[in-house]
Amino acid sequence: MSDDTKVGAERRTTFGKGAARRLRAAGKIPAVIYGHGTEPQHIALPAHEIGLLLRRSNAVLELDIEGTGQLVLVKDVQRDPVLQIIEHLDLIVITKGEKVQVEVPVHLEGETFPGTIPMIELQTLRLEVEATHIPEHVVIDVTGAEEGTQVHAKQIPLPKGAELLDDPDEIVVIVAIPRATAAADTEEAEGEGAEGEESAEAAE
Repeated sequence: MSDDTKVGAERRTTFGKGAARRLRAAGKIPAVIYGHGTEPQHIALPAHEIGLLLRRSNAVLELDIEGTGQLVLVKDVQRDPVLQIIEHLDLIVITKGEKVQVEVPVHLEGETFPGTIPMIELQTLRLEVEATHIPEHVVIDVTGAEEGTQVHAKQIPLPKGAELLDDPDEIVVIVAIPRATAAADTEEAEGEGAEGEESAEAAE
């Protein structure tokens, strides 16, 4: 684990909406740790630091809970629907070498054939990976891909040790011509056809 994922945490002894509001007002986030048959642990985490770490999905944190180390995976993030501030975190206990099931975002690289665009049909892939080696995303290179190209889940390169849990034949990306462009081309072709007919009639 890198130092930038190490976070100091405090145990919580007060609960309820009022206690949670006071914590957030003090720049902290209430959270609960569970899993591996352990008793749930209620803690408070520094809001700013956690906000930075949660910019990536499936964040793994190395907590220092008042002197006791604990490795956890961020399982659920509850946000205020209006302000989008983090209100609560659900964390699960993990161990080094353990495999976990996660959803990893799909990231595109490269430019498709001129006049076409790549459309992502599946925003994330479900993978089973080592808890301490969760990729930030999986990459699909669409450089030069032409209209009609389809990329299936089984064709996507996965990190070493990762196993695909989704249907391998699931379509993840399709390369197509934008509808507006296709419609304009159709109208232009129809217009040219009409002009040709008018010219033929005039000649008669």
